[in-house]
Amino acid sequence: MKFQLKLFLFIACLGGVSVSYAQVPETIKTESSEPGETPLDDVVERTINVEKRVLKYDNPREVDLMWEKRVWRVIDLREKMNFPFTYPEETFAGILLNGAKEGKIRVYSTKDDKFTDPLTAANLEAKLVKIDTIPTVDPETYEETIQIVKNEINENDFKRIRVKEMWYFDSETSTMKVRILGLAAIRDVFDDNGNFKYEEPMFWVYYPHIREELAKHRVFMEGNDASPLTWEDFMEMRFFSSYVYKESNVKDNRLSDYLSGVDLLMEGERIKADIFNWEHDLWQY
Repeated sequence: MKFQLKLFLFIACLGGVSVSYAQVPETIKTESSEPGETPLDDVVERTINVEKRVLKYDNPREVDLMWEKRVWRVIDLREKMNFPFTYPEETFAGILLNGAKEGKIRVYSTKDDKFTDPLTAANLEAKLVKIDTIPTVDPETYEETIQIVKNEINENDFKRIRVKEMWYFDSETSTMKVRILGLAAIRDVFDDNGNFKYEEPMFWVYYPHIREELAKHRVFMEGNDASPLTWEDFMEMRFFSSYVYKESNVKDNRLSDYLSGVDLLMEGERIKADIFNWEHDLWQY
């Protein structure tokens, strides 16, 4: 009888503890929070990406780099697979632009792609704002005057992203790996008649330095609005479509310097196949 009484008291104490824990007020903000609070356009406040930690790269030793090749790619934002880059609420180019303006992302000159010449805030402003002059005529006096107009480049002007990456074989782990080194936002330049003139890279960013910033921004994934995938995940897992426009070579030429049309695309596919076959031929089956 005494044993049963003690057991009952022990269970009652446990129940009291569990009840006390259950009565702890909920601190997570939801769509059903008290009236008067800021409305939440979701079921729950999203904090996973804000608190996410980016894993550092496992840098190989120099002696373990058995083979490596630099490759330059272009991500065409008009391709269906790359539509997440142009999600209207937050475009990928907008993340880079806003980060550069706010000083969160350091940008580099497009004189080369070696990240040696950082752009100052004034240099960046000069590249993003174009000043044009437009002649106007007064309808009453017919006097012609020159009006200065500032045209600011916005995130929707960027149609392509250049990617500089390094493919290398790590002999210590016997694996082929790829490391993105830099990204450049590309916009098309047109003449006064709307005819295409050339493409202009606005700036380069050093990708390893912006991974933490990209990890704070979610990617819109078709079919699952709750996906916690970030832009850092998206780039690391290579969920984008691209084509090769240059590989490291003795003359530092682009493919477009000696090829065009279908031949250019086929040469890009050959470069991809060569990288795959190089690793494949190391093994015996």
